[in-house]
Amino acid sequence: MASIIKANELQDFGGNSIITSDGAGTITLSSGMNTAVAAGTNNTPAFFAYQSGAQNISNGTLTKISINTEVFDTNSNYDTSEYRFTPTVVGKYFVYASFRFDSGSDFDGLELQIKKNGSTKIIEVTDRNEYYTTITSQSVAEMNGSSDYLEMFGYQASGGTLATGPNYAAINFGAYKIIE
Repeated sequence: MASIIKANELQDFGGNSIITSDGAGTITLSSGMNTAVAAGTNNTPAFFAYQSGAQNISNGTLTKISINTEVFDTNSNYDTSEYRFTPTVVGKYFVYASFRFDSGSDFDGLELQIKKNGSTKIIEVTDRNEYYTTITSQSVAEMNGSSDYLEMFGYQASGGTLATGPNYAAINFGAYKIIE
């Protein structure tokens, strides 16, 4: 037997009420229901963006990465000119990033950072560049839903200026709200 949907009630296969509505927007859950699932919440705000072209990074300088092309941005919370994510919903966010230089040279001192509010490191990953090494990382950040923001930074110690790339889609930044 299939579940039954009435105008103001959702029932399970046995005819038991799962969710009811008073018609004015108030939803009542039967006992034992997960409120996040029943209320239809999802992992938003969320965004995913990448760098669309090369960016020169000077030796020994931590530099904000110009992640300027959105793939998606559910709440318009990512700023492609400031390269910053400022979610408008309080909560915990899963944050992830990927970064590389257009260099096959071996050198120590390849670094990726995600900072909250310009100073607090959420992510810090270091590696050795060996033939176009891509570094990736992920973490969770608590955001206040108004003024907290996240930005991505890169660093290299090759001895000279390097350009990011060559696969710009591999230089990306994203986040989504975790359902709590």
